[in-house]
Amino acid sequence: MRLDYLIRRVLLFFIIVWLAATVNFFIPRLSGQDPVREKLLQQAVSGGYVHTGMEAMVKEYEKKFGLDRPLWVQYLTYLGDMAQFNLGYSLSNYPKTVAQIMGESLPWTMALLSVATIFAFAIGSILGALLAWPRAPRFLQFLLPPLLTLSAVPYFLLGLGLLYLFAFQNKWFPLSGGYTPGTFPDWSSLNFWLDVLWHSVLPALSILLVSIGFWALGMRGMMVTVQGEDFMTFAEAKGLKGSTLFLRYAMRNAILPQVTSLALALGHITSGSVLVEVIFGYPGIGTVLYHAIREVDYFLIQGIIFTVIVGIGLATLILDLAYPLIDPRISYRRA
Repeated sequence: MRLDYLIRRVLLFFIIVWLAATVNFFIPRLSGQDPVREKLLQQAVSGGYVHTGMEAMVKEYEKKFGLDRPLWVQYLTYLGDMAQFNLGYSLSNYPKTVAQIMGESLPWTMALLSVATIFAFAIGSILGALLAWPRAPRFLQFLLPPLLTLSAVPYFLLGLGLLYLFAFQNKWFPLSGGYTPGTFPDWSSLNFWLDVLWHSVLPALSILLVSIGFWALGMRGMMVTVQGEDFMTFAEAKGLKGSTLFLRYAMRNAILPQVTSLALALGHITSGSVLVEVIFGYPGIGTVLYHAIREVDYFLIQGIIFTVIVGIGLATLILDLAYPLIDPRISYRRA
């Protein structure tokens, strides 16, 4: 791999992160809402009284969070903090920091979505390849209509159906939460792990069933394209076994676009499937982002979105650099 290409890709990564982070800074502020004032009013209403020194408190908190400074000063401070991964304090959960809140919720989302995404990728890619393979069992063709249907259903809509059927009507699974309410999280306990697994079945299933259709349809299309290539005709003329043709020639060449999509999907994991987590009351990063948007928590929104930006950027960069290892036909050397 050429050094100049590597340098260009890394520079492009930093430029994309900077542009996305800039948009991330300005968009929450376009609403014109004052998050400090709204939070103090919420606390006053919930307490049944109104603070007499509300304006003085608002000014003091705005000074503490730096919201009283000019916008361009806030922007430069924001860029400096992001460069150091200093995400600041949460406006709605003060004195908790954004890093603390994300540290508590991100493992839940990564465990749920990474496992569901990888399983969906593996199952969907194999099913899609078999659906397009002429020598595959005929009964697999009956899977195509359900896969087409499921791939068009939003995660949250399928989640609502599963929740109604298996949690509300039959009560086989819990209605919400990441573990049983009142339980103290003890990660050294097998019973707690089983409780967490039990609560994650329905959210994971809603993501898995929809994603399998997406991966299967993509792989099926690529397999159909690959089968018309000259190297497939040559391999068949050599009399190679059907399993060798399927795995080493057809599937290996068709999998590259799937790997690209997988890397981007894994990069999006840090954002969570927001509506799925909200519907199931799952304590992941998607639920945190939902509440942060509702409460206009600038710093928490910025921290989560910035993490998503970096995650997607890194996934794309690593994938780009790994392409020659996945497919030896790809080379970044100068011709």
